[in-house]
Amino acid sequence: MRHLRALCAIADTGSVRKAARQLGMTQPSLTTQLRRIENALGGQLFIRERSGSRPTPLGHTVLHRARPIVAEMTALVDETRSAVVREQGTRLRVGSTGSRAVAGWLRRLRARLPETDTTIRIDLSGNTLLQMVAAGQLDAAFVHEVEGSPLRVPDGLAERELLAREPQFMALAATHPAAALEAVTLADLAGDQWMVDPSVDGEWAGLRRIFTAAGMNPRVVHGDYLAAGDLVAAGEVVTPCQPTTRPRPGMVVRPLRGDPLAVRLFLAYRGGGRDTEWVDALFDDLRAAYMEVAWASTAYRKWLVRHESLLAVGS
Repeated sequence: MRHLRALCAIADTGSVRKAARQLGMTQPSLTTQLRRIENALGGQLFIRERSGSRPTPLGHTVLHRARPIVAEMTALVDETRSAVVREQGTRLRVGSTGSRAVAGWLRRLRARLPETDTTIRIDLSGNTLLQMVAAGQLDAAFVHEVEGSPLRVPDGLAERELLAREPQFMALAATHPAAALEAVTLADLAGDQWMVDPSVDGEWAGLRRIFTAAGMNPRVVHGDYLAAGDLVAAGEVVTPCQPTTRPRPGMVVRPLRGDPLAVRLFLAYRGGGRDTEWVDALFDDLRAAYMEVAWASTAYRKWLVRHESLLAVGS
């Protein structure tokens, strides 16, 4: 079953790297696992290209048989877990793309629902989390949607919008000439090497759009945002970041003048006329947690006040 899940993840994400992230393992480990599967089956299942991985004819045949098996096993596990929950108590399963608000959200949920087993799933892919909500694997998910790159929201899901347009700031070295500015422009960073994590849904497409609009063609490297901080502090790269990002030593976070890059933040859950009191509670706690980290950021707090955001006035 582990092998079948790995094959489906590679096919669904189109990349061994993205699949490894989704499965919670390293890329070399997944590559080794795929090689073993191919050796056992006696043929190549995926064609590796610069743009990613795509199934071979043999791969399509294997995937055609694997997907129903994985779906049935997933359903069996979910049904079994649901039965256990019904016998032992209630459970709340939430998901989120990366956000500093998550810790405060969980803290509030556990205080509000002390008898509930509350768990969190963190994933770089908003699309993956939305699919998990639709499949009943999560009760709700807090996701961000890059402007101009809509997420694929499955039928039957409802939304509560936290923020229609969260600006994306820039992380740069404290020694960067633009670090002394209160807000930076794209022109200030045109000569720098930019880092982007292409496994984050819509991120690379969003950057390409603002580069094109500004007539820029900077050097771009693909990497992991978890490792970006050290490279930023060393002056090797600049990178977009959430406005709530806490700078590390040697790094500063600055708004982009004109806010050319933004995301929409919303909570997704299964609709269908169900009682929404639990959604009200989830959303209220999420909003409070987000405001907490937003106000803790001096630069973002100034931005919220300047733009007369509803978050800033507490409405």
